Amino acid sequence: MECQAQNNKDKCNCTYEPCSRKGNCCQCISYHWEMRELPACLFPADVETTYNRSLSKFIEIYSK
Repeated sequence: MECQAQNNKDKCNCTYEPCSRKGNCCQCISYHWEMRELPACLFPADVETTYNRSLSKFIEIYSK
């Protein structure tokens, strides 16, 4: 399966500019999951900019 990196990058809401994984979802998910985090795309824009990608923040947001 071929990665659609540019298409993914166009839709990526990650605001962390030096990120080398933008557009490569497989690498992004692996990177964040190693730290027990979730990628930016799973958070609303106002939360994403805080860079708090923790599981507890995700649960807090979506359990309302």
